[in-house]
Amino acid sequence: QVQLVESGGGLVQAGGSLRLSCAASGSITGINTMGWYRQAPGAQRELVAVITSGGTTYADSVMGRFTISRDNGKNTVYLQMNSLNPEDTAVYYCNVRCATSYTPFRDYWGQGTQVTVSS
Repeated sequence: QVQLVESGGGLVQAGGSLRLSCAASGSITGINTMGWYRQAPGAQRELVAVITSGGTTYADSVMGRFTISRDNGKNTVYLQMNSLNPEDTAVYYCNVRCATSYTPFRDYWGQGTQVTVSS
């Protein structure tokens, strides 16, 4: 019912930048939150950044380096990542909490995109 398509991951050197995108499609009638999570090998999935109509929330580890934004007209969320370091290496997952013509608000997850930062 809801598809999330992520793009923008890849390999970058420490200090570099990447921009992730996640486009949501389907019979969406309303979006509550859009966000990014990440999971490094052997670690639990953790919040990176979330954006709602009321503002943004960031993990302490990315504050000041990452910026989350959204284009409501395109149902798309972005994550601009600057000053990347090897500790940012992980699979990044898009998360959208939305309602559709057939379902109430619930969470949807993207397939994940790999971000690798070399030292």
